[in-house]
This record gives sequence, C-alpha cells and structure tokens, in this order.
Amino acid sequence: MSFSRSLLPRWAAVLAGAGLLLGGCSSPADKSKTTETAPAANDSTAAFSAATGSPLQVVAEFTDPQMVGVAVAPGGRIFACFPRWDYNPVYSVAEVGPNNTLKPYPNAGWCTWNDSVKSEPLKHWICPQSVFADKSGMVWVLDPASPGLKATVPGGPKLVKTNPKTGQVLLTIPFSEAVAPRNSYLNDVRIDLQNNYAYITESGVGALVVVDLKTLKARSVLGKHPSTKAVKGLVVKAEGHPMLDATGKPAQFNADGIALSADNAYLYYCPLTGHTLYRIKTAALRDPALSEAQLGRQVENVGEIPASDGLEIDAANNVYLTSFEQSALLRRTPVGAIQTVAKDARLQWPDTYSFAADGNLYVANSAIHKTPNWNKGVGQPRQPFRIFKMPLPK
Repeated sequence: MSFSRSLLPRWAAVLAGAGLLLGGCSSPADKSKTTETAPAANDSTAAFSAATGSPLQVVAEFTDPQMVGVAVAPGGRIFACFPRWDYNPVYSVAEVGPNNTLKPYPNAGWCTWNDSVKSEPLKHWICPQSVFADKSGMVWVLDPASPGLKATVPGGPKLVKTNPKTGQVLLTIPFSEAVAPRNSYLNDVRIDLQNNYAYITESGVGALVVVDLKTLKARSVLGKHPSTKAVKGLVVKAEGHPMLDATGKPAQFNADGIALSADNAYLYYCPLTGHTLYRIKTAALRDPALSEAQLGRQVENVGEIPASDGLEIDAANNVYLTSFEQSALLRRTPVGAIQTVAKDARLQWPDTYSFAADGNLYVANSAIHKTPNWNKGVGQPRQPFRIFKMPLPK
C-alpha cells in the first residue's frame, strides 16, 4: 500500500511540523545488534479485542514502527517489511522470530540507510514496501526508494531476489527513471516462475511495471489507462473514517493490489481508491510489440469489489481482498460472489496477504488511516501492528 503522490509533499510537511520525519532517514548507529524485541503492546481497549469466533491468530505484534508487508517462505519462516515513512526502523526488512523478535534481513548492512552509505543505493534498503516469497522459496524485496514518501533516491528503486536459506542476495534489478520516475512509488510485486517475469504495481503515478527476469529489462505500461488510476472524487473510508487530508481532499491511491492467477495466465490488480477489479492476460503484458492502446484493449473489468489494498489468489482462483473499509478479509469467487472470510476489529487497515505452504493465510495490518496525514496532522491511538494467520478457507 502507498500514498497518492499528489498528497505526499503536504503529508511530509505535516509530519515535519510534528517532528516525525527523521533527518536523512538514517539508521541507528549500533550495527552489532542482530535481534530486537518489539516494545510491549498495550491492547486494553475493548474496541481492539478479537471478534467472537474470529479465526485470526496473532503471530507477532509490534508497537512501532509501522509494518506493511509480510511473506512466509516454505518451512514457515516469516519476513516483514517496515518502510521508512514517518518512522525510522532499525530493521526495515526483518525475519520475525518467537516473542516478537526481529532479525535484520539479509543482514544489518542491508538495513542501514544513512549518509555513510548514500553512495550505494543498490546495496541497502531505502524504503522497502513489499516482501514476497515465490513458490521456489526465494524471498523478493521491492524497494521504491522513497523515504518519507517525498521522492525516489536517484539510483535507488530496485527489485531484489534473496535466498533465505543462505542469506545471500542473488539478484538486484535497478529501475531507471523511465520506469520509476522521481514521483513514482513501486508498490507490490508478484513473480511468475513459469515465464520468468515479475509484475509490479506502481502507485505514485499509476501504472504497471513488467520485468523480464532473463534480460533484466523493465517496462512501465498502462500509465494512461483508467484501470491503474484512482477514481477521482471517491472518498474511501476505514472504520467509518473518511480518508481526507487536512484540506479536505480525498485520498487518491492508484494501482496497488496485485495477484497472479493459479496458472499465471492472468494478472489481477486494482487501484486502492476504487471499487473495480481488473485483470489482463500476462501474455499481453509480456509482448513488447503491443502498443499502449492495444494493451489497454486487453484490460478486462472483472467486476465491482469493496475498496481493497492487498490481493491474493488461491488454487481455485478465488481472489482474496483485504477490506480496510470493513476491517475484514474477503474473497471473490470465480462467479463473482463476495464472501467474508474474517471480520475482526483488530484488522485496522489489513494490508497484504501471504499464503503459506502449510495451508495458512497470513495478513499484516498497517493502520494507515491512523497516521497524521488523515487526521489533521495528529496521529490517532491504534492497536499494535500485527501479523495474523488463519487456515485458508475451503
């Protein structure tokens, strides 16, 4: 999930005025620390208690900093990412251990971002937004490299493939400004091992990015198509709270959620500020001979959905939706029926999914609607950021 680029300068100013933006987003100097324990969570508020009969189990919880993404690799290892938005995480990508402990991933060096390493933007997490485990067990990290959501660091936007078994970085794919301009924000990624491609939503300008993992060439597509754009004038809500900035302007979130069909034939996606699910054949996305107009005609309107952040698809091609407006997890069946998988007050802005090999569904909550930008400059009380799991419904 990310913020509309048109609102970022205003949001950054609000945060700076509140003393929340950290100079240079520098990491703490103590690099010897390899494990940190999150501050104890205070969750006494009745509104934050689990819904009766909720299938959601808490896997981990963190008071700070803000967490947006989760990935579960084969074997059950859990990874999370903490973008440098309005806080400065010690570990911006971490492996989650018992008792809410965090271990820097792949190491402390990659998690360091300060003036001492600014000449090496491709060797450090600058503002990692998404972490994803592919079916072969490799863990990918998407870094839009936009600390404080102000602008990309030149040379910083990248997609990185890692091997969690060895802790090695296997591949780093940098993105030029033609693909990730200064006002871009690379948001979420899916890996197509069958065709050796990566597909990315870009929410700053509004586009999809297609990456050939053989040649490492990337293309930005559908940048002028309505399917990647926020619906103008639409006011989305979370827990009944309208997403309006300090001036009363509605949040405009572009292409965000993304998922691959079980057979890799279709890519599903949606703008967060919107109520429409789209899909396109991946074969069309992989064809550089198609013009933008031709590619646009390949986009299919799948149907109406509640406003959603994260998407995922199961083996039966049910599309799972994180419904921040309803504090719920939903799924859309292949025939278009919307079903509630879980509804729980603790799902404060459910963000991204990860399906584990053991049949469990994992989801992280990011409480974006509680941040100062959407509350006239004053952050609101919230529960801890959590990773939940539940059995994948049949």
